[in-house]
Amino acid sequence: MEKRDNSTKGLPEAKRSAFSRRTVLTLMGTLGAAAPGMFGAARALTASGTGSLSYIPGEPFICRTAANGEELQGPPRQLKLAWNANAACTVAAAVAKERGIFAKHNIGVEFVNFGGSTDQLLEAIATGKADAGLGLALRWLKPLEQGFDVRITAGVHGGCIRLLGSKTANIDSLESLRGKAIGISDQASPAKNFFSIYLAKKGIDPAQEVEWRQYPANLLALAVDKGEVQALAEIDPLPYLWLKEGKLNEIATNLTGEFADRTCCVLAIRGSLTRSEMPVAAALTRSILEGADLVASDPADAAAIYSGYGGRGSVEDLATMYRSHTHHTHPVGATLKKQLLLYTDELKAVNVMKRSTDPAKFAERIYLDVLS
Repeated sequence: MEKRDNSTKGLPEAKRSAFSRRTVLTLMGTLGAAAPGMFGAARALTASGTGSLSYIPGEPFICRTAANGEELQGPPRQLKLAWNANAACTVAAAVAKERGIFAKHNIGVEFVNFGGSTDQLLEAIATGKADAGLGLALRWLKPLEQGFDVRITAGVHGGCIRLLGSKTANIDSLESLRGKAIGISDQASPAKNFFSIYLAKKGIDPAQEVEWRQYPANLLALAVDKGEVQALAEIDPLPYLWLKEGKLNEIATNLTGEFADRTCCVLAIRGSLTRSEMPVAAALTRSILEGADLVASDPADAAAIYSGYGGRGSVEDLATMYRSHTHHTHPVGATLKKQLLLYTDELKAVNVMKRSTDPAKFAERIYLDVLS
């Protein structure tokens, strides 16, 4: 993400004064929304490396509500956001709504709980039945090969995909999975896609040396208990809650090793909206990222909000789970584009993406920087 010169040097006095007043008002309004009456809890939205955003404890929190730094004018822009209310990884949206972040950016967001296939979800966004959606990159990349008019604008966090092995069957490492069966919730799940990549990188053929067996997500742990599979791969909150029961070993997550800084959950916006109303796309993107940072700074509050939307698990357990995710790191710009390129290349290597897909061109097509 390119650095911007926010100095007022060379501006007429009137414009310097207006800039100063707008900056102060933005700062005060944001602090009030982020932590009313508690300035010490505020965080600063800053560049963290090339193209990622994160909060710095103790610093004032400053945001811009549109791509050009100007606030959206007029009545709140109403938008529809497609999501899965039961997925722990979408909590940033709920936090942004319940803590007034959307309202601060002058947008009103209606959640559309989408239970269909990913292809149907992306089609709904592309055709305007929804304006945007939150989901996992490793579920979305394959359908995006079809050319949906949808643009990814930000990575939201990482860390919600887990691979757990049976203690009874002595499954405590990748090597111990050779010749064994892994339970998954569907054959195109982000968990299967990620751990296929991870196994392949560690020299284990994910198509020949392990077996993938499909079960309803909430029955995966039971399948391990019955010995039908020796491991399971799934997205939180279920695997985190099963891990607490003590019957399973955590073998890896999607933050293990070289993937420590990778995003898993992404925000995507319909292409027509980004072309006609870029400031609205920017305001929505900033709102989601600010929501993610509040998850990082106050996971207990985020857990309480998620529980209110039907999330499984106690607030205490969910708060601990959120601390294990990377809601403080959400790549944009060149960093996110590189991650999308890497995922595409890796998915090609395990025969998920087409061999003919050019990773660099594909990443360029599906990503749009709305914040610079």
